[in-house]
Formats: sequence, C-alpha cells, structure tokens
Amino acid sequence: MTETTPYDADRARFTRQALARLVLCDHAVDVADSAAGLVATENDPDSGPGGRVSQAFQVIELAERALVSAVIYERERGSSWTEIAQYLGIGPAEAEKRFTANLDGWNEAFEVPYQLDDTGRKRIPQLPTAAYDPAWACDRLDTWAGNRLILVNAERPVSSGLVMALSEE
Repeated sequence: MTETTPYDADRARFTRQALARLVLCDHAVDVADSAAGLVATENDPDSGPGGRVSQAFQVIELAERALVSAVIYERERGSSWTEIAQYLGIGPAEAEKRFTANLDGWNEAFEVPYQLDDTGRKRIPQLPTAAYDPAWACDRLDTWAGNRLILVNAERPVSSGLVMALSEE
C-alpha cells in the first residue's frame, strides 16, 4: 500500500530505536497503571471472588508484553542475544528463539506498515500505536511521566532522551 498518512512524516523524524523505546514506554505505563489498581483496598468489596487474582494476572500479561518490547528495543539499539539472555537467565540461542517471531513482526511492520481490513477499505496499522503515531505518544508519555514520577524534573522526561533521525537538510 503506497498511500501516505499524516503520521508518516512524524514517524520519519524518529529512528527505529526511538520508536521501539516509545513502545516500551507505552507498555511500561500500562504495567504501572495496572499494578497501581492493586494498591488501594477501598474497592475490595466491589470485586468478586478471585477478582484481585484477575488483576494481578493482567499485570503479568502486560509485563510480558513490556518484556517483548524491551527485547525489541535492545535489539534496535544493538544489544546482542548474549547480552539480552544474561538478564533472562537463559542461553542466547533460547532467547533468540523465544523472541524471533516478535522481532519478525516488528520488522515486517516497517516493510508493510498497513494491511487492509476485511472490507478492503480501511487500513490497519501494523506498528504498535506508540510507534505509528510517535508525536502523540511523546506528548502522552511526557505528561504521564511528569505527573507520576516524583523525582523527574525534566520538561519532556520521555521524549528528550530519544535518539532522533538525522534531518535531511
């Protein structure tokens, strides 16, 4: 599909490493917000039997998604399978095997950024939302970090540390 969208120009300002980092940030926010839901006890009577287990399990699922994003980010920034595997407590070959499909999907999304839905009329982005619309993600994540991270004093605590693409001037 060759048509462009308004997001394509924004995305071109970011390196793949920066886009992968935004996806990791976005997934980390999901984990943090989900885990925060387990802290307060006031609404415990409103949750049915096993409800808190369901919430805790959702945190694990979101953390698994964040782990995949972290591996993709680390590969984008040049980390080897040996370096990644040491933190997973497994061998490099096992780490590569475990995450190859995820990396293939990430790479494919850059080759084929959109697929048509079943009607053939609507384009479905293949990149995660934070990578597809990085300008929106930066604003959202900078605001979240500024509001939630007490020791962070930067005006743009997420976007200021991203590795941006070189401009073609």
